[in-house]
This record gives sequence, structure tokens and C-alpha cells, in this order.
Amino acid sequence: MANEIKSLSPTAVWSFFYDLTQIPRPTGQTKASEDYVMALGQRLGLETERDAVGNVIIRKPATPGMESRPIVTLQAHLDMVPQANSATKHDFTTDPIDAYIDGEWVRARGTTLGADNGIGAAYAMAVLAADDIKHGPIEALFTIDEEVGMVGANGLQPGFSRGNILINLDSEDECELFIGCAGGMDVEASLEYKDEQPVPEGDVAVRISLTGLKGGHSGMDIILGRANANKLMNRFLKDAVQSCGARVASFEGGSLRNAIPREAFAVVTIPADEADGLWELASDYQEIFTTEFAGVEDAISLQLEQTELPATVVPEEIQDGVLNAIEGCVNGPMSMLRDFPEIVESSTNMARVSLGAGRFVAYFLVRSSLESRKYAVASSIESIMLLCGASVRFDGSYNGWAPNAKSPILSTMTKAYEEVLGITPKVTVIHAGLECGIIQGVMPDMDMISVGPTIRSPHSPDERVNIATVERTWQVLRRALELV
Repeated sequence: MANEIKSLSPTAVWSFFYDLTQIPRPTGQTKASEDYVMALGQRLGLETERDAVGNVIIRKPATPGMESRPIVTLQAHLDMVPQANSATKHDFTTDPIDAYIDGEWVRARGTTLGADNGIGAAYAMAVLAADDIKHGPIEALFTIDEEVGMVGANGLQPGFSRGNILINLDSEDECELFIGCAGGMDVEASLEYKDEQPVPEGDVAVRISLTGLKGGHSGMDIILGRANANKLMNRFLKDAVQSCGARVASFEGGSLRNAIPREAFAVVTIPADEADGLWELASDYQEIFTTEFAGVEDAISLQLEQTELPATVVPEEIQDGVLNAIEGCVNGPMSMLRDFPEIVESSTNMARVSLGAGRFVAYFLVRSSLESRKYAVASSIESIMLLCGASVRFDGSYNGWAPNAKSPILSTMTKAYEEVLGITPKVTVIHAGLECGIIQGVMPDMDMISVGPTIRSPHSPDERVNIATVERTWQVLRRALELV
């Protein structure tokens, strides 16, 4: 499979990308990928540095005669989102990604592919290695841990990058130029309780599994109306408590803050004579969910199986308070941008819920292009969670990237698209957290744009990158570097 992917055009881009798929690099564990790009820079005889955080920068001199051109910084992040289907056994800290060609796409078997942002990093490395591109001074900036907290971008110090222009290679729609992005903030609600409530006498235990959802990127895919596993599971549990006398022993759903939850699991106990009623209720909800998400989710599965009795259940007042709070919390798009009416302005993703063993915790990622709305949405979550007795913490706030419709690099990239592909690209903003906003805070005078090939379903095991768009975007990037 390596030979097949590395033989795709452009071979340099696909070779670097395949190499990255073979290096485990979940967020928080990018040392090996940092070493890989460091070794590349040193092998090419280029000025190569790593900062205290782990970001790597490689500087390539201009083509003779183009030394006076602005310094262009090509920027991508090295980490990837580790998501796998429940049936896939994969250790993201040790196992390579099993990438393969599927018609017009490259994807991975059962896991995220890491095209977000491995393809962007591969573009930058291919530019560094190329000897047939005319360009001014080039920097390639590889940041770490973008997917959780934008750690690398937040750790950048003035002077590490010397660029005048930043081309971020982390967007995911060919023929679209991004000139702005949303900011974001983490919201964590937590509650401790005494885990000593015995299982009611005569109860039996049931494990509930909600699987088959598409999930996806909590920024770009939030507008698609996909189901949130935590919200659906909570809805069923609340009815099971009210209709069947169920008691919740545990509830676990979702994983990463920037991924729409695809799966949720719970264990409940119910009186033995209510068991048939719970199975009937599950059948009803299977039909309800399938109908409500027809055309959006095609594989929702709500399954029940009898299991061993747990040692304890959640105290009733905690259980009811938590279920009501989760039910009441906002989730999904909250507002749309006035100047780009098809783009979400603010949203929230109920990313993870965990209840049981004496603790409740819920994690949310709030996004907004408008700072005031970001805090308003976060405040609405806080208000609901406070009512159930949870404490709430805001963390990891980062600014959005303000659009500049008069950007010189926007004009250059537009011209490159027109010359290479004969089309005028769409100019828009993205409801996702690109590192441009944070980098802009460090280097406020830097002219910025974000480009990339077509990637679908990032942050989910359905992630895939379109082969033809990788080639076309490469040709546009080459031309843009010649024009700057």
C-alpha cells in the first residue's frame, strides 16, 4: 500500500504524507514527527530550529534574483485527532495508520486518517525539498498540538518566525480561500458525590449502547445537523427513568472536545418486571431517532443487553439533576454570520459526558467568530450546570481571525487559481479554530490566508482526502509562491 500511495501525483507530497501516517502522532505525542521534520531540514542543509514548546521552523533561501521578495511562511500542525470505530483495535500511541486508496480518495481503515493536517505538513515539506519552484525566502512552520488547546501556536514567541506572509495549509475545501476563522473556549462542568447508593432490591442491570453515528469535526460539520450521541443517550435515559423506574449506574459518551460524539454507553438497573418495557422503549427510540435524522444519519443503532449488576447506582437527586442539565444544555449552531449567511457564527459541541463512580463531568467546546457571543453561549451552559450543583470552569480561550478582504496574499492566491485552474475561488471564513488567529496575536502585521485540498469528515474514522484536489492545490500553491 505504501508504494500505491507514494506513487500518486504529486509524488513528493504523497510520499511525505504517507511517512507521517506511519509515525504515531496523536495530540500530545508529536516528538517523533517533530524529529522527522527536523531531520528533513538538516538533510536538506537548511536552517532548522525547534523552540521550547516543540514547534519546528525550517528556512529555505530564495531562488537567486528573488531575495528581495517577502518572506512566505507555510504553516501546518503535526498532530492528528485519534478516533477509531469501536470495532477497530488501534493504539494511536504506537500503531501506524492503515491508509489506503479508495477510488478518488485516500482514507484509513477504521480510524482517522490524519490528512488533517498531515497533507498540509506534506505540502510544506515538498516545497522545502523541491528544486524546480521559483520563490522568494520560504519558512515552513510546523506547530504542535493544535487539536487540543492550540498549544504550539499559543507557545510561539516573537521572532521565531520572520515571515511577512502566512499561508496556513489547514483548510479543507479546494477552490475556497479562507480569510477568517472562529475563536473558541472550553467549558468543563464537574460534580463530586458519594458513591454509596446500593442497587435497588430486585433490579436487573442493562447495558445500553448507542453507536453508528457519523460524528465529525465540531466546527465545520456542526452545520450538517448530525446527531450528538450524548444528547440522544441522555434523552433515552431520562425517559427510561421516568417510564421504567430505571436507575443510572454509569453514562459515558464522546471523547475529544473537537469531535462530534459518535457513540455513548450506559448501564442502568430496572425492576425485573420492567425489563420488557425498557426493550420496548428502546425500540420506540430507535424508530424516533431514525426518523428524526433521516437523510443525515443512516446507521444509528440503539442496543440493549442484560449485564452484571453494578456495585452502586447514582443517587437519585444527582441522577435527575444531571439528566435534566444535559437535556437543557444548548448544542449545535447558535447563530449565523451576517456577511457569510451560510457560515455558522457561534456553536457549541457537548463533546464528552461521564457519570458514575462518584463523579460527573461534561466537556463542551464553544466556538464563535464574535467574542461576546462566545461568552454568552458559555454562560448559558454554565447557568444550566450550576442548577444541578456542578461547578463550571472556562479554559483555553483563543481569539478568532479577523477577515481582511484587501489582503495582498488573497489577491495573489486568487490570481494563482485563475491562472492554473481557470476559476475564481470562493472567498469565505470558516467556523473552526485555525491557528491564524493566535499567530496574528504574536505577529499582528502578518498577511494571512488559509488553503487546502478537499478533506471530508475530519476528526472521524470516515476522514478522507480527495486525490485529484491534492494535485490541483499543489499546482496552485507552486504558482502562488512564484507570484508573491
